[in-house]
This record gives sequence, C-alpha cells and structure tokens, in this order.
Amino acid sequence: MVPECRAVRDEHKDEPPLAIDTERVRQSSGLLTAPYNSVQYLASRDDRQTLLDCWPILVDLEHGDARFGTLDDRHLWRNPGV
Repeated sequence: MVPECRAVRDEHKDEPPLAIDTERVRQSSGLLTAPYNSVQYLASRDDRQTLLDCWPILVDLEHGDARFGTLDDRHLWRNPGV
C-alpha cells in the first residue's frame, strides 16, 4: 500500500506514475519542500525502484509560486532548518 500521497499527473505514457512523498514534505525559510517519486518506490522504499531525477517541488509560501528544485537548492532539503 502506498503511504498517503497525491498523484502527480504525468505527461508521458511510458513513465511510471508519480506521487508526492507526504511523509517528507517540510517547511523552512518560507518554502514548502515537497519531494516526489514513483508510486512503486513510495510504496516499498526500495532504493532499486527510486527515480533519480526527481528534484523536490519548492513552493514559496508567501507568493504561492512553485518550481522544481535545482542543484543550488540542495541545502534546503539536506539542512531544512537553514
């Protein structure tokens, strides 16, 4: 069974269904960090099923703007209190 998650609509039919990892959503420095991955990985937490290019979704809580995280943003989910 998949932990509580919300499906992300996928545009490519050959890619696995994606979902927000609600267990790991964090708020810090005015941003909501919402990681996501394949539904199969979230159900099993088996590292062999993880999709490696799923950068977290970052939501600016003041303005409501959302974007995908980048390499420059890694500190936000590695050290969420910073």
